[in-house]
Amino acid sequence: MSGDHPEPARPRGSYAKGVARRQEILDRAIEVFAQRGGQQTSLRAIAREVGVTHAALTHYFGSLEELLVAVYREPEQRSDATPAPPEVSPAEMMRVSAEENRAVPGLVQLYSTLVAMAVDGTHPVAQEFATARFARLRAELTERVRSLQATGALRADLDAELVAALVIAASDGLQTQWLLDASVDHEAALAMLDRLLAPPR
Repeated sequence: MSGDHPEPARPRGSYAKGVARRQEILDRAIEVFAQRGGQQTSLRAIAREVGVTHAALTHYFGSLEELLVAVYREPEQRSDATPAPPEVSPAEMMRVSAEENRAVPGLVQLYSTLVAMAVDGTHPVAQEFATARFARLRAELTERVRSLQATGALRADLDAELVAALVIAASDGLQTQWLLDASVDHEAALAMLDRLLAPPR
């Protein structure tokens, strides 16, 4: 019967080439955004900067939102590959993450652009990205807070989930202030938050 015929196998070579091509375009896009940040522009204009056709960029990323999310996620995923040691506090984790982001010009601006897109209600890809990122961070930091509370490194009388949300809010807010005024000491403020969360000596 015709229904018994197997599906034709997808050529592995062309699939691998497609993945490699997408990564090549993404790497170039990261270089472009490292310089330009998340300035609003068209996918067509970015294609010109990256050095590919508009059709190629649309084929691999679909929309400007999807490209912005992919560009931000790539270095974030590399950073996630090396988790912080268990004794590192949530505020210190966020400090290190912010420091890594600031080392790539344009990455902090790109993140702020994505969050702004997420909250205006008309950019579902950015909204999904930001919502999932905050949920993941809150879960990771909540677990870390509870672990540090158990060892006596953090105050035990504080709600771990609220501490996690506060640390994220402090870090993101300080990052925004730093974008507007480079004299804002993001690292010192998070270090002070660490001291406030520590048990009395």
